[in-house]
Amino acid sequence: MNPKKFAILLAHAFVGWLLCAATMGIGMATTTLQTTLIIHAVGAPVYFAAVSTVYFSRFRFTQSLTTAVVFVSFVMVVDFFVVGLLLNRSLAMFTSILGTWLPFALIFGSTLATGTAFSLIKKPIAK
Repeated sequence: MNPKKFAILLAHAFVGWLLCAATMGIGMATTTLQTTLIIHAVGAPVYFAAVSTVYFSRFRFTQSLTTAVVFVSFVMVVDFFVVGLLLNRSLAMFTSILGTWLPFALIFGSTLATGTAFSLIKKPIAK
């Protein structure tokens, strides 16, 4: 994969992460932490299914599993360095199943499911 294609893949992962970050930011400003975490856990797979739909319908440079791994890895790395270390100055968020690990799993699953669905109904992967 060339750098331009990889940048497009990462840009999609970034958009999904931004939607999750906005959900957390708005939620924490307007409701309780518990409610925000539930909304985020529900929203994260929806956001990534939508982002994946755009990616797989317009670009599809990678297969479903690769895309799911890249998307969830991107989110994990940004959450670790930006949210955990830079903003929160704590890695306590990684002790929360609802706040961190469940959304990671759901992001992976929704991306994989979306990509698999596209592989069954759409043209081959772009070259």
